[in-house]
Amino acid sequence: MNILITGGASGLGEATAHAVAKEGWRPLVVDIKAPDPQFEHAVADLADRDAAERAVRELAGRAGGLHGVVTAAGVDACGQLADVPAGDWDRVVKVNLLGTAAVVRAALPYLLESGGRVVTVASTLGLRALSDATAYCASKFGVVGFTRALAVELAGRVGVTLLVPGGMATHFFDGRDEQYKPGPDAQLNRPEDVARAVVFALGQPPGCEVRELVVCPSREPSWP
Repeated sequence: MNILITGGASGLGEATAHAVAKEGWRPLVVDIKAPDPQFEHAVADLADRDAAERAVRELAGRAGGLHGVVTAAGVDACGQLADVPAGDWDRVVKVNLLGTAAVVRAALPYLLESGGRVVTVASTLGLRALSDATAYCASKFGVVGFTRALAVELAGRVGVTLLVPGGMATHFFDGRDEQYKPGPDAQLNRPEDVARAVVFALGQPPGCEVRELVVCPSREPSWP
């Protein structure tokens, strides 16, 4: 199976690419930077809709179609709404929400042909609000709504799964002010463990749907 993965150069996306390859499937990575050289890829900024759609078509054409899409790319801009530069705030929504929609839209013809699957990546902060995270919450709440509506729209034709991960031990928190980094006692999941849930959703037989999956540390503070 050909599985397109956004954000596949790091974090959950990279872990998913490795998990997909371990299953004997073919990972196809879209990211703003080049991933592990073993993975076929296209470089694109998901904040640019045209670039995102071109990357999907390029990889799908090269691979001869798509059987799955995993939208793991994500960015953040922490801070009070009045303090976060408007361009940074907008970029979070463009990458996390609009980029997700652009990739799925471009992949849809291939997925309809193969009867494939989509796994979108939201967050526990797509279900519960947190101060100083208006951009991230807005984007991830949007992913939740987008995915639930998409599942209804594509029922019986393309499988759709909403993945809701809690905190993970990745470079996602690098570069943040200390107040926005996980504390020394924070319990974070390994992205490799969360990637197993993605593979589980992708591997379901036709007609069997995993609609939503919450995967979080046992003491996740933002859940439930």
